[in-house]
Amino acid sequence: MRFAVVCLLVATPVFADPPSITDATARGVAGGWTFAVTIAHPDAGWDHYADGWRVELDDGTILGTRVLAHPHVREQPFTRSLSGVEIPPGTTTVFLRAKCLVDGWNTETTALALP
Repeated sequence: MRFAVVCLLVATPVFADPPSITDATARGVAGGWTFAVTIAHPDAGWDHYADGWRVELDDGTILGTRVLAHPHVREQPFTRSLSGVEIPPGTTTVFLRAKCLVDGWNTETTALALP
């Protein structure tokens, strides 16, 4: 019986914490908005890392996506920017969502009030 329990534990996948957005700023400039987003994630290398974030409206409409092309194992948390995001007139808040290569898009979003 003990062997079966050990086998089950060994076969159980280990899920890391989802990527979390720890800070974000937005500024309106000619040609759209620029976002700087700070993400924390226990990147483990090329097989498991935070690989993107996006800007959404409250209804889920995606306004812009920042692809992260490599792991940031030794740089945590890290900040990356995205420029040229068009925000519909009258929008006062957007929502940011981070993504992990293994676990996909985070179910939680971070609200960001536009200045």
